[in-house]
Amino acid sequence: QVQFVESGGGLVQPGGSLRLSCAASGSIFSKNAIAWYRRTPGKERELVAVITTSSSGNYADSMKGRVTISRDNAKNTAYLEMNSLKPEDTAVYYCNLGSLVDVLNGRPSGAWGQGTQVTVSS
Repeated sequence: QVQFVESGGGLVQPGGSLRLSCAASGSIFSKNAIAWYRRTPGKERELVAVITTSSSGNYADSMKGRVTISRDNAKNTAYLEMNSLKPEDTAVYYCNLGSLVDVLNGRPSGAWGQGTQVTVSS
């Protein structure tokens, strides 16, 4: 099962920016859609962004215009560039992969990593 290591989170002031990275193991990275999710305490894991195998990005309405997802298949790494961050973006962010339908429906096929904490606060 594919495993992930997320990094790049931290404490940022409202309006600030962060770039998250997701390093994946295995050889199937380039053949799958990659998704970023987030979770806050007491809430279900929420889809933030998806990038297809052809590098087309799809974004949650709450994040549109503020985030950009990208991928580097040669490095088995995906990125999430986040701008104009808001306190409500505070969460642990995770990445995973699978078919486009599965990641959109919250059923990715990889093992969940530890995630990276993003805290937006003044």
